[in-house]
Amino acid sequence: MQILLIDDDARLFDLLRTFFADHGVTLHHAPDGPRGIASATSRTFDAVLLDVMMPHMDGLEVCRRLRAHSSVPIVMLTARGDESDRVVGLELGADDYVPKPFSARELLARIRAVLRRSRPDVQAEMLQVGDLHIDVSGRVATLGGVDLDLTGLEFDLLAALARRAGRVVPRDAMLGEAGRADVKVSERTVDVHISHVRAKLGDDSKSPRIIKTVRGVGYVLAKNLGRA
Repeated sequence: MQILLIDDDARLFDLLRTFFADHGVTLHHAPDGPRGIASATSRTFDAVLLDVMMPHMDGLEVCRRLRAHSSVPIVMLTARGDESDRVVGLELGADDYVPKPFSARELLARIRAVLRRSRPDVQAEMLQVGDLHIDVSGRVATLGGVDLDLTGLEFDLLAALARRAGRVVPRDAMLGEAGRADVKVSERTVDVHISHVRAKLGDDSKSPRIIKTVRGVGYVLAKNLGRA
């Protein structure tokens, strides 16, 4: 998932970014309302986390402006406990309201709940290629019934290949296909991550049969898969 945090608290961003990354979520940051609106309207995010108390332009106004242009799920964050703030935020189009302080685990659970309600088709995506099963919403992949211990980026790369099983995914398009275009790495780094995925699939590094390399082009996931 790609999540945008609009909040002037840089320390909160640092804390959430690490936790979210461990759960396959990339967190982006905008330190104020105007830059948050610019980010949210210039690219696609799965959800927006929006602080109410910010200088210059508060979160309620940001929410109003975002809703005029986008249906992206919005979760409001606030240290205020006043019921009127929650009511106004929800009436302006916010999907949920989480009071500070909160745990990162609870916040991620609330985000996933909002996404299940707003995008059930996406969140319920299940991929199957032979004996390979990928639960996109649960971030779980199994091969022959055995769980694969994948990092967030490895999971996204494997899911991207599974969506186009039997077809070549160009190396320079791998991150974009995986929904990780924000990750700035070289094509050589992509090769390294693919080699890690192969190892976890039990694929032969010298003569791979699951993820095959099309020299000079990219990678293709074989349609008929089973654990070696």
